Amino acid sequence: MNYNETLKGIYPPITTPFQNDELALDKLAENIQKYNQTELSGYVVFGSNGESVFLTSEEKLILISSVKEHADSNKKIIAGTGLESIKDTIFLTNNAAKIGADFALIITPSFYKAAMNHHAFISYYTAIADSISIPLIIYNVTKFTNVNIVSETISELAQHPNIIGIKDSTENITQISESINNTPDDFVVLVGTGSVLYPGLNAGANGGVLALANIAPNECLQIYNLFSEGRLEEAKEIQNRLLPVNKAITSKYRVAGLKAAMDMLGYFGGLPRKPLQELSLNDKKDLKTILEKANL
Repeated sequence: MNYNETLKGIYPPITTPFQNDELALDKLAENIQKYNQTELSGYVVFGSNGESVFLTSEEKLILISSVKEHADSNKKIIAGTGLESIKDTIFLTNNAAKIGADFALIITPSFYKAAMNHHAFISYYTAIADSISIPLIIYNVTKFTNVNIVSETISELAQHPNIIGIKDSTENITQISESINNTPDDFVVLVGTGSVLYPGLNAGANGGVLALANIAPNECLQIYNLFSEGRLEEAKEIQNRLLPVNKAITSKYRVAGLKAAMDMLGYFGGLPRKPLQELSLNDKKDLKTILEKANL
């Protein structure tokens, strides 16, 4: 299968709606139905922006079932099933596959940071890829894990028939370019944040998994489509206009800010799950101003 064609485009790492700190599946369905009206390629379920670390395994499987039920049939479902334990990761991934996940997004283990080197990552990802029933996408997100999987390791892992891509959230275009240049042509490279969508595409990335796409799906798609059409200046203009928004929802206010922005823009965001806290009124005012300046 040519995964470059299958996985190209824009994917939101969808947020997990909560009411009274419990899953709000009706609100999830409403968000998915709105996203279905766009050309988004699919959905990433319980990634970092989905508050994966606060979900039980049972809740994760419920979320996949719900997204599968409400997503259009042409939307790919990527599940963030990576955990510190190889056994837990394999178990969750295979159960996720049974109920509708098309791909597994496997985060780099990070608890024993000092030991997370080339050989550890080769061993970890190979063991998982050998034992799961759906293709594996490596997830590199150093701002949360404080470990980085380097291009040499990615290049070796890319030779495995069931390791088909990487989501790189580092904002490091040099590293992203190395991943593109040092892997087979059918290996998928997705940028992991809206701040580098345009430069990532320019380097040869297949698309992006972007928190920004939760609140500005059409604008993210415009960047992707304009770039594909060679209308580079127009793509760059939108990219630059959205930079302050991306910064606000990914580094300044993070999940709480993303959810607040969703509420402001016609989606259901709601509150993050404890211990994360709701934005203050002043922060919400600041966020609203940022969204207004970006014409959102």
